[in-house]
Amino acid sequence: MNPLLVASLLTGYFILLLLVAYLTSRSATTDTFFTANRKSPWFVVAFGMIGTTISGVTFISVPGEVGNSAFTYFQFIMGNFVGYMVVAFVLLPVYYRMNLISIYTYLEHRLGYFSYKSGSFFFLLSRTIGAAFRMYLVAEVLQLAFFAHFGIPFGVTVLISIFLIWIYTTKGGVKTIIWTDSLQTIFLISAVILTIYFIFSSFGWSFGEMVRQVQESPHSKVFDWDWRSGKFFVKQFLAGIFITIVMSGLDQDMMQKNLTCKNLKEAQKNMMTFSVIFVAVVWMFLTLGALLYIFAESHQITLPQKSDDLFPMLAINHMSLMIGIFFLLGITAANYASADSALTSLTTAFCIDFLNFGKREDSNKKKMLQITHIGFSLLLFLVIMIFKAVNNQSVVMAVFKVAGLTYGPLLGLFAFGMLTKYSIKDRLVPMVVIAAPIISWFLNSYSEKIFNGYQIGFELIIINGFLTFVGLILIRIK
Repeated sequence: MNPLLVASLLTGYFILLLLVAYLTSRSATTDTFFTANRKSPWFVVAFGMIGTTISGVTFISVPGEVGNSAFTYFQFIMGNFVGYMVVAFVLLPVYYRMNLISIYTYLEHRLGYFSYKSGSFFFLLSRTIGAAFRMYLVAEVLQLAFFAHFGIPFGVTVLISIFLIWIYTTKGGVKTIIWTDSLQTIFLISAVILTIYFIFSSFGWSFGEMVRQVQESPHSKVFDWDWRSGKFFVKQFLAGIFITIVMSGLDQDMMQKNLTCKNLKEAQKNMMTFSVIFVAVVWMFLTLGALLYIFAESHQITLPQKSDDLFPMLAINHMSLMIGIFFLLGITAANYASADSALTSLTTAFCIDFLNFGKREDSNKKKMLQITHIGFSLLLFLVIMIFKAVNNQSVVMAVFKVAGLTYGPLLGLFAFGMLTKYSIKDRLVPMVVIAAPIISWFLNSYSEKIFNGYQIGFELIIINGFLTFVGLILIRIK
């Protein structure tokens, strides 16, 4: 793709984002940054959350992973749907009743100071790593499509990408994010639909013929009933439920958007609408993955060594210019929709949970907010560069493995708080939430030897949460 064309597209794209940021951040305050003054329309939040949830991980890795795992990822998505219902009808009522800004404040009220700080710390750790993984993907694509042609190093590409996010989120915060995410969701979904259409029309198929071809391909298998497999249905389904509860319901990033709705009823309508659209969109991505492999085989195109590179390679080098353009806009939108909200939620959690913004009235709050926002931008850059140096596997697998290790303690803490009435020796909580991921990592690394060939998959987060729960039982006050 012509670098000048790429530059023009990206320039126009970011001008559009900056325009939205300008319109949404006028007269913005710190409350606007954190809660959008609790006036967000639920249907706008629901649509924008698609872009945040999909991210570049789904956009690139899920279609590519079809060649390795077929449609078995959909078992996980079925669990996601159930998990979103739990979030809507169990967690959101608690958050709205307590009028929370940072959801980890719940842990302070229920369990104590150290539980509160431990929960917020694990969110900061998890979301920083997850956002860095996603930003790594978009930086790789931008490097390939534009910056490499001018000899610009990857590190500079990353800095530019993060700086652009900082510019349009620095004032309006979550209020800006809600509207920019909706805009970016349009680009993301359009890219997938147009690519699917390009492939099946290039073969002269009707829509019905395309469906039949995908169903008859070896990539369309959904269910895996081998209990030893990491893709066993029960494991995938249960993991989908619990990962959704943790990565959405116990995640400041996702809940911050929900908490900007006017009331609980609108937040629940948002979550239910979003979950239905999300399942449909992921099925489109899996269908796209099968079509990409069919397209590559039909045209005798050598598959890339990394499955994550399949969609970018075909869209940019082997399809029409229009598809290349929409792919670039789609991947950029997907990753920016995820990364911008992550940066905002990281800033929010740190300001509320560690800088005590909820209890401060001084005039330095705005300055501290800006410094924190810059600090997390630089931290994301550092983690991306580390990931660039060590990554050697599919990003979608890496993200969920990290999530299983770092979000597990959150699952255990919130489950203990909501399912029991025990008090605990709060000062011992940091030991519990550190020990549980270490034990989980050991079990994950040696599960085949310990459990007669059994492979731990996405259920790692359940194991981690359970170990945290047991640890809290052991330190309860009798």
